[in-house]
Amino acid sequence: MDLQLAGKVALVTGASVGLGRAIAQLLADEGCRLAIVARGEERLRKAADEIAATGHERPLVIVADITARDSAETIRTRVLAAFGRLDILVNNAGGSRPFDGFGTREQWDEAMALNFHAGRELAHAFVPAMQAQRFGRIINLTGGDEPVALNGGVPPNGATHIWAKALSRVVGKDGITVNSIPPGRLHSEQIDQRLLPTAEAQRKWVDDNCPAGYIGEPQDLAVLVAFLASPLARYITGQVIHVDGGARRFSH
Repeated sequence: MDLQLAGKVALVTGASVGLGRAIAQLLADEGCRLAIVARGEERLRKAADEIAATGHERPLVIVADITARDSAETIRTRVLAAFGRLDILVNNAGGSRPFDGFGTREQWDEAMALNFHAGRELAHAFVPAMQAQRFGRIINLTGGDEPVALNGGVPPNGATHIWAKALSRVVGKDGITVNSIPPGRLHSEQIDQRLLPTAEAQRKWVDDNCPAGYIGEPQDLAVLVAFLASPLARYITGQVIHVDGGARRFSH
């Protein structure tokens, strides 16, 4: 299937490792021109070099903390200066924020800034340009909104899902879709080094929770991002699509 992504311009946040890195590579493989964003300059430049080494145009590297107050405007300026437009925004940066106790006001503010406000502000910064060209794809990598424990990273997921649904209703007439993808357990730094750091822990989690019988790879999610980014996915918007091997127990 030709996803019709050749020449499209995509911006991926949190693109230096893990899910973001896999998404950036697959979009490049499908013919997208890339801008990639992360805080760690060394790993981000390495990711850009590796993508270029596979025969693709070297991505525009933007070293930035997306939670900084002026970050969205700065990133928009750099992307539009380099490419003249943005077709695809992948809000991938974010992370779990487990607390000891109830969490302080500062901890909750940081969790909301990273996992909700930063992606929302980036989307709002680029929407006018997408409206002008009558095409846009906004894809948010979120997480579960089932409150298993007190974790500052969970409420922003629900907030993102509601905001994305609302935005999709505003910009649908402009050829822009807005969707959210909560990843399940996929091999990444967060899973392999912190949450399930041993083979035994991973096997037990799979046995107890995952009908597919294994922990997924970043590419298992990247393929959905690529499809949702495609012009072919024009009628899919306002959705929350889980990629978790069937681990989620709810039917909706």
